[in-house]
Amino acid sequence: MHRHLILFVVALGLSGCGLVKKPVAAVPAPDAVAPLARPALGVASSAQALDQTTAAERAAAVSAKPAGGERSLGSAVVALGSPAEQGLWVKSALISVPGKGRVVTDGGDSVTVDLLPGAGAASLSLAAFRALGLGLTDLPEVTIYAE
Repeated sequence: MHRHLILFVVALGLSGCGLVKKPVAAVPAPDAVAPLARPALGVASSAQALDQTTAAERAAAVSAKPAGGERSLGSAVVALGSPAEQGLWVKSALISVPGKGRVVTDGGDSVTVDLLPGAGAASLSLAAFRALGLGLTDLPEVTIYAE
């Protein structure tokens, strides 16, 4: 009998647990929240700060004449590659072995680059994007040539 009474009291006590309201943490008003700090640099100056190639290196890569006997590897839409990887390069699944070559935009602008094998989407270095005068959010189609 005592056992049933104890179980009844425990069950009755537990059934009331859901009725107890817990305090809710106060949420600050929207105007009380400080805005996130934004970087002072604009996109153009950030790209310039990240690109370690010199103006002379970019100019030489743009003015270089195609080597005789180069062959087309195909066309690819390229996205901006990692700014942490310096230099003038293109990575693409069209490239099977590292080497030298160039990329040519639909408009006919070209730049000499290092050819790097890649998988998935093709990417072009920040320095190559800048040398070709492309916008950093552009997704241009380029033809890739190997020497």
